[in-house]
Amino acid sequence: MAPLDLPPIGILGTGVYIPDAVITGAEIAARTGLPEFVVTDKMGIREIHVAGPDDTITAMASKAARHALVNAGLDAQALDAVIYHGSEYKDHIVWSAASKIQQLIGATNAFAFETYALCAGAPIAYKIARDMMRVDERLNNVLLVSASRENDLIDLDNQRTRFMFNFGAGGGAAIFRRGHERHLVLESAIKTDGTLADTVIMTPAAEGVTLLPPEMGTLHGRLDVHNAEYMAERLGEVSLTRFVQVITEAVEHSGHTLADLRFLGITHMKSSFYREILAAVGLTPDQSVYLDHYGHIQSVDQVLALELGLAQGKIHDGDLIVLAGAGTGYTWSATAIRWG
Repeated sequence: MAPLDLPPIGILGTGVYIPDAVITGAEIAARTGLPEFVVTDKMGIREIHVAGPDDTITAMASKAARHALVNAGLDAQALDAVIYHGSEYKDHIVWSAASKIQQLIGATNAFAFETYALCAGAPIAYKIARDMMRVDERLNNVLLVSASRENDLIDLDNQRTRFMFNFGAGGGAAIFRRGHERHLVLESAIKTDGTLADTVIMTPAAEGVTLLPPEMGTLHGRLDVHNAEYMAERLGEVSLTRFVQVITEAVEHSGHTLADLRFLGITHMKSSFYREILAAVGLTPDQSVYLDHYGHIQSVDQVLALELGLAQGKIHDGDLIVLAGAGTGYTWSATAIRWG
């Protein structure tokens, strides 16, 4: 059977919203008792941005979406679908943030739904949207949108969660267009290790821990790590390999090799592991953006890295780039993009 003649899917516009308020690495060090150089240099946290009282998940996501619409030169009523792929810690539990975002931005002709893969969510949502759009001629313009403020869920007195001290707040969005021949969304790759599924979960907050912000509803708890020794051991065994696998597979399934890769936008992580991943795929820090002035904003990281890479002149027309992430559960994901 001859292959289907499917249309290209390109990125029409992107947008990011980052709250103004910050907590510095020095402040995190003072609060946790960690040496400042450990927080700023090893953990890679110069500062994180934190949500204000009006920065609900849907508010931040909608602000990012509006920036993307302006960047794309598109009216919200031209959207055919809204896909939310951000944090499940949102305005309410058991509730559709996607529908609220649709209403807030005025996308009255779009249906709305959610996907969820924690910090691996962006490339997975990109794959879902691309695959849907290629085979459904009714889907011409699709909004991918995300937001997170999971720093609310971190108890800085709990050293088991220190690898999550980098959590920050913000929103990100991208608009895909069917038949758009610029900034082409190519293939994706995904890997999951379910043996780590129960290692990071919400637990009741310890006595004395402050309540969560009132704008985020009545949820009372914090993220905690169970079987931390196994988690550290297992991630040490497989995480670099899985990152390299998904990046390589996304590139190769797109008809290229790692030698063609020019830029990597990836989840914020400790600086040594970040450099290790870059070296493993043949890149230098000049071919990526390290989010040490933003922290880790769940599945916002990828579009944030893309926008920063463009602003810093690290991405050029014709470049093959990859956006990659990983999230507890544990899942690794990557999407290749031909920019320009």
